[in-house]
Amino acid sequence: FHGSDIEKICEVYQLKPEEIVKFGANVNPLGLSEHVKKQLAGRLDILSSYPDRDYTDLKKAIAAYTNTSPEHIVVGNGSTELISLLISQRAPKRELNLVGGTLEYYNLKEEQDFRLDISDLTDTLKSDIDLLIICNPNNPTSSAISTADMKKLLTVCRSLGIFVMIDETYIEFAPEGTSLSAVSLVPEFDNFMVIRGVSKFFAAPGLRFGYGLTSNQAFLQTLLIHQNPWSLNSIGAYAGERMLKDIDYIQKTWSLIDSERTRMCTELSGLDTVKIYPAYANFVLVKILKEGLTSFDVFEKAIHQNLMIRDCSSFESLNGEYVRFCIMNPEDNDRLLDVFRSL
Repeated sequence: FHGSDIEKICEVYQLKPEEIVKFGANVNPLGLSEHVKKQLAGRLDILSSYPDRDYTDLKKAIAAYTNTSPEHIVVGNGSTELISLLISQRAPKRELNLVGGTLEYYNLKEEQDFRLDISDLTDTLKSDIDLLIICNPNNPTSSAISTADMKKLLTVCRSLGIFVMIDETYIEFAPEGTSLSAVSLVPEFDNFMVIRGVSKFFAAPGLRFGYGLTSNQAFLQTLLIHQNPWSLNSIGAYAGERMLKDIDYIQKTWSLIDSERTRMCTELSGLDTVKIYPAYANFVLVKILKEGLTSFDVFEKAIHQNLMIRDCSSFESLNGEYVRFCIMNPEDNDRLLDVFRSL
């Protein structure tokens, strides 16, 4: 089951959606900001007007939030739209895989705790590659690439004529003091784009608001030509701007995730039935070590307690028995820890 398959899970296990704790969805357990809710409730009249076609105020808010320039920003109907636009414009063969394009995977190694070996990857890259796609932090491993290593990678890719797409969906959950985001590299390199959204950190997947950052002005103009006008609706633009300015919510989220992630990883590290890996996102990858116990067995053990984790058997090239769970509220995390202790 995918993290969003609540209806299917409820049908199979005879459960009620409202009773399930969604450890598989990777969404902020605080839910939508109450401050943003109140502001939205009083401004529903904006639906009677078109949004600013250039999204000027929203881009200024994104620029302030990411410490970059508004001229480097494009907004869209969720990060999904921007990913599709980027791929179609940089490497249309990749998106149209069924008509002759090729897609290659670069596999992280379990013996290296799924950390990316930059030297090995750069040695693998060739000039006939159109596009390199990186998730940082990565899903489902929760491993991450430092800004310094990303700079090395971008330098090699620039010399080979390779454009890089960096999906930073989970970057805001990273532990304090870790230098991971590639946004600071935007002015220096024009061969990449960072893509982010508000689905996970700001608990707003239904808002469909995403944004991209790149210093490649020619590419930005190409995206805008092919993007539908007013791609982001008035509510999305208004709410997105206010989410990025909600400092109290941002700090509360980070504090909760960081403290609970540390606590859960410490607890699980003491068990001999599982292995965990260093986590930089708001989720943790767990390898099942108990002989004869499968990832689906653990999924079922949890779902019978109304706790939905992710069975990772469907992930490409993740060989072995793995599950993934995201960080939720402390009381729910305690219930999940009891499941792992009982394995």
